[in-house]
Amino acid sequence: MTDKHLDRKVRDADPYRPGLVARLGGAEQQLLEEIMSTPKLDVVESPAPRRGLSRRLAGAVAAAAVVTGVIGATALLRDQPENGATPGAWSGPLGLPSSDTGGAGGGYELDLKAAQEHPRLLVGQPGWKITTVYGFAAAEGTIEFVNGNRSVQMNWYKADQYDSYYQDRLEVSKPEPTTVAGTAASVFTYGGGDWAAMLKPVDSSFVELRTSSGWERSEFDALLAAVKRVDAKAFLAALPPEVVTPGKVREEAAKVLADIPIPPGFDVSAVNVDGANSPYHFGAAVTGQVTCSWIAEWSRAKEAGDKEAQGQAAAALQSSHRWKVLKDMNAEGDWPEATWELVDRMIKKNEVPEGYKEGLGCQ
Repeated sequence: MTDKHLDRKVRDADPYRPGLVARLGGAEQQLLEEIMSTPKLDVVESPAPRRGLSRRLAGAVAAAAVVTGVIGATALLRDQPENGATPGAWSGPLGLPSSDTGGAGGGYELDLKAAQEHPRLLVGQPGWKITTVYGFAAAEGTIEFVNGNRSVQMNWYKADQYDSYYQDRLEVSKPEPTTVAGTAASVFTYGGGDWAAMLKPVDSSFVELRTSSGWERSEFDALLAAVKRVDAKAFLAALPPEVVTPGKVREEAAKVLADIPIPPGFDVSAVNVDGANSPYHFGAAVTGQVTCSWIAEWSRAKEAGDKEAQGQAAAALQSSHRWKVLKDMNAEGDWPEATWELVDRMIKKNEVPEGYKEGLGCQ
């Protein structure tokens, strides 16, 4: 495998690359979404091969859906009170930094404020569970719902991208007007039992619902009729407790880093992952930051002729094969294997693969 192919594999596996999606137009982003990978999901047939991690590398904000049942929190609207119950498990804002944790005040109040700034939609049919949450650092994010062998993604995008996306979807099929949760929408037919419904913007964002393949149109129409807009408390209460928000970053990062050697000058307390992210996306973001720092230290030591420090950095990077978080993530997606492959190739060739910073999301 060439360095170019290795770099591509690492970039394609990145489940959390902030900012990439924002730099793409509607057509380019859709193409990226189609080639990005979803972590292994045995019971759900994806709309496109390995869709979603992000999706592979954007699929990391734009990428990876977590394995069905790993989170498994019920998102049934009938289980949510009209005004929502205060979910004490949630802390920190969606995309707003905070050191507060949980409860009715502090970080949770900021969560509520952030949730009020984008459409809050849930599936009201029985049996649907949320399996993936990522993004929401701004007006963008993804939530995936699964029910047996059916899945649907709700993707939030910035309102000013609506026209671009709409023009792109016109190349898919002729739009069919409908209404979803009181908002005008257009249905587009991809074929093979795969549909999308694009809602018109509400405030700062708009939502597109996209099915897995194999649906009947009557099933899709019934699902659209069951989508409900809820208040911020009900929306937050429906999200899985495993999702990491900024107020929980410090605690969860400490768990991820428990058996990982810390690079010189790496400030554990400064680890930052924006938005709301499922464990897979969060683990990739944190391990990506650590790996970036160790590679930087390895490069520094090599340039300085400090063989001892270079050897220590190489040993730390090779120890990634034993990092618990990566071993746990390996059943869900390709981020761990791509990381290991990059590290092993770097050590073997005694040089840093070109483009690794983009692939790992280094800042």
